Amino acid sequence: MKDQKPKLKPKEKMKIQRTEMPERTAEERVLGFGEVPLGFSEDLAEIEALRCLDCKDPKCMVGCPVGIDIPAFLKKVEDGDFAGAIAKIRETNFLPAICGRVCPQDQQCELTCIVGKKNKPLSIGNLERFVADYEREHGLRVTPEIEAPTGFSVAVVGSGPAGLTAAYELRKRGHEVTVYEAFHRAGGVLVYGIPRFRLPLDIIDEDVKALEEMGVNFEFNTIIGKSMTLDEMLSKEFGFDAIFIGTGAGLPKMLNIKGENLNGIYSANEYLTRIYLMGADRFPDNVTPLNQGKKVGVIGAGNTAMDVARTAKRLGAEVTVYYRRSKEEAPARTEELRHAMEEFINFKFLSNPVEFVGDEDYFVKKIVCDEMKLGEPDDSGRRRPTPTGKQFVDEVDTVIFSLGCNVNPLIPDSTPEIVTNKWGVVLVNEETLETSKKGVFAGGDIITGGAKVITAMGQAKIAARSIHHYLTEKTAKHTYFAKEVESV
Repeated sequence: MKDQKPKLKPKEKMKIQRTEMPERTAEERVLGFGEVPLGFSEDLAEIEALRCLDCKDPKCMVGCPVGIDIPAFLKKVEDGDFAGAIAKIRETNFLPAICGRVCPQDQQCELTCIVGKKNKPLSIGNLERFVADYEREHGLRVTPEIEAPTGFSVAVVGSGPAGLTAAYELRKRGHEVTVYEAFHRAGGVLVYGIPRFRLPLDIIDEDVKALEEMGVNFEFNTIIGKSMTLDEMLSKEFGFDAIFIGTGAGLPKMLNIKGENLNGIYSANEYLTRIYLMGADRFPDNVTPLNQGKKVGVIGAGNTAMDVARTAKRLGAEVTVYYRRSKEEAPARTEELRHAMEEFINFKFLSNPVEFVGDEDYFVKKIVCDEMKLGEPDDSGRRRPTPTGKQFVDEVDTVIFSLGCNVNPLIPDSTPEIVTNKWGVVLVNEETLETSKKGVFAGGDIITGGAKVITAMGQAKIAARSIHHYLTEKTAKHTYFAKEVESV
């Protein structure tokens, strides 16, 4: 730990400008898939942490779904106690290196930071990333203490952020845990839904390895709902005492417009999975092909749309993003939107695709869009887009839809006892996250219809606590009642 610095008064701290994380230039980063932000140095991290006001009522913590003691870890960073800082974060967050990179802090903890009222808010996410990277680079990570064996066995379905978090929380409590994953490696959306320039694979692999060292078992290439059902898993043959479902939302949303089934039109799921899980960007060295042309249109303006657009750019295309609202309504993180714009990607806001035109071989060649204007706010709070009566046509040879996803239907379809709403979202007890099937709990996108990594993790923590209580308390009962968990 370094020497204590002179204490600054709040007014003095408020005058310190936010320390921006160094990044590679746009010209350099579009040439490959290396990570864009370069990370804080120790000195930069300490300077940024110094801006914390040590609030008596820290609003930043209200915005954190996993309950990190943000002021406490920031204070340790300020003092140069980086090992202490990561230890404090790990009291509540199993995936800090991931969260520091992909969580929308500008919409959560940083949004409520008091410093942000008169200055830019503290760079909480970048500091979380810094201390997590410091831990990894200095070999400081230790296996957490595991409670005495309970004799109970829990299955976790899905190895995305919800599944990994649930496995960690359940194993810590002494339960035997087996994670079932449909693909051949763990990570779920962290692997196939987030590009390597935002989240390197070794970050994910380290967390999976940590679970394996804790005694968590992984079963890959297993599709629950096809390979086996929940009833079979709860039977004497498999012997699971409880199940956590974290299969996410993997059913792509489309527009159902003319020409949507032409060749060269992908969902974001298929596009990113082919590239990041199946190595299509290395064809023919890898066997999965990817038919990407030179003029790519991306439909949508969320984080995944930015990931798709920036990926297509790195694979050599001219990329245009079409979004029916304005830039101000775009749901992407501020940083992701900025990075995309810096990387020479075109944006056509207030543009709504209404038709795709193909050639004689049924390959997409044109996109027809309505020009839109914004009216009164709709249920989302954003101004409703309406057609102006004007249209335009652009040439494209690849189109990628990024309009969000519906819930993966395999488990509900194979387990009639699992109650869902009309959109297929699994209904749970909003306090315990238990489903309508006894002993089966759920969290993440499967109960929200699509949310954030950190939200899924927070729900997994709640579900793990409920599963532990369900298994170990003789008075525990089936607590399901049909209420939906609100998407955060």
